[in-house]
Amino acid sequence: MIGKIDRARLLRRDQTDAERVLWLQLRDRRLRGLKFKRQVPIDRYVVDLLCADARLVIELDGGQRATSDESNRTEILEAMGYLVVRFWNNDVLENTDGVLEEILNVLDRPDPPHPDPLPKGERETKSACGNV
Repeated sequence: MIGKIDRARLLRRDQTDAERVLWLQLRDRRLRGLKFKRQVPIDRYVVDLLCADARLVIELDGGQRATSDESNRTEILEAMGYLVVRFWNNDVLENTDGVLEEILNVLDRPDPPHPDPLPKGERETKSACGNV
């Protein structure tokens, strides 16, 4: 069985066209000086792109993952405090500038760019007390 680290290395080597196009725009701190990494193991997943400082995960989807799997994956990553943003491969390939603009819009939100990492029950209690 292949480990997470080996799987991430394999995915970096065998990236899709969309991953390659977006990575060329994000690598070397090209987007607002932010450090992005590709094919990063987080928990039991390997995410396509990660900006750890902003707690932002970018996933590129070409239809290979089932919708329920994506939803579960997103819920788990968000529970860990990451914001997950998804783009279709064809959007990246046909509208790279628009995808980059959307990433910047997410990063420019006045609220924190990631969900509250507290479990739902604690988040509701905290909100009810007026602390949020």
